[in-house]
Amino acid sequence: MNNIKNQELWLNILDIIAILLWSLLLFKYWFTQELNLLIHPNYFILVLVSSVILFLLSIAKIIQLFIYHKKNFNQNNSGNNQHSNLLPKGWASSLLTFVAILGLTIKPMVLSSQTAMQRGVIDSLPPTTLETQSFLNQTSPEKRSLIEWVRTLNAYPEPDTYTGQKANITGFVVHLDQLPDNYIYLSRFVLTCCAVDAYPVGILVELPKSRSNFPADSWLEIQGVMKTATLPHLDSSPQTERKDKRHLVLKATDVKIIPTPNNPYAY
Repeated sequence: MNNIKNQELWLNILDIIAILLWSLLLFKYWFTQELNLLIHPNYFILVLVSSVILFLLSIAKIIQLFIYHKKNFNQNNSGNNQHSNLLPKGWASSLLTFVAILGLTIKPMVLSSQTAMQRGVIDSLPPTTLETQSFLNQTSPEKRSLIEWVRTLNAYPEPDTYTGQKANITGFVVHLDQLPDNYIYLSRFVLTCCAVDAYPVGILVELPKSRSNFPADSWLEIQGVMKTATLPHLDSSPQTERKDKRHLVLKATDVKIIPTPNNPYAY
């Protein structure tokens, strides 16, 4: 009987540890602003509220456990239904505890150029993300962000329209094999919900020197003038037609390496 009671006690304690650690993990992501690397800002408050609820739940379970065991297990099997039947008792809480510990000790990584190439680089936005109202303002070209340039090009796709316009944009470097040695794809990821569904967009940049001077994933601030150039398709998959395409290209006049931003994604 004592063995059963001790087992139930430790299983309940393990449940509490799992809940408490997940509360701390969510709060840590919110407090350190690491949520910027994981989800859309619309869900930040939800994460914070969930953290508080989990913390209060862990406190409630501690009180419940104290009262329950103070009554010396009047019902021997009262805790049997508190655990999932899909896994042996304690495994689910152990797994949740393990994942929470990993989250507390490992910093989330910024999505890389390799991820961008795996998901497919493009120079336009899906129709569902196009915000027509964004084009009604009179923002000067040199004040547009990279994403604003992509949105503008998505709405008005003729690249010659922008020839000669100045630009000042930031993003991370992607090296594409099908491009000349002095070209890079300057990109940023757009989040609609979380990092899992993030997709890369960007603009081609003609550098004043070889792209080998700017490693993949390095962040750059680039000033220059827009031009039109005929280059291979960004998508190098076998299904893509092999004919070259006219692209909007930023001819760089000033290139600076900058630190990775605290909030590297666009929305």
